Amino acid sequence: MEELEQLTSLIESGQLPLEQLLAGYERGAELLKFCRDKLQAVEEQIKVLDAGVLKPWASE
Repeated sequence: MEELEQLTSLIESGQLPLEQLLAGYERGAELLKFCRDKLQAVEEQIKVLDAGVLKPWASE
């Protein structure tokens, strides 16, 4: 998440050349997907916990 925030700041600064801007955007998209996937996994685990059953979280 920290890397994504730093990357967003760099992109928004307008100081990057086009090639680096594109690479940063692609990396940001990868990081965003990673964060969303992790959040979804945690949300699923919470649903299980709310039902009174602890299910191990697979970190893939």
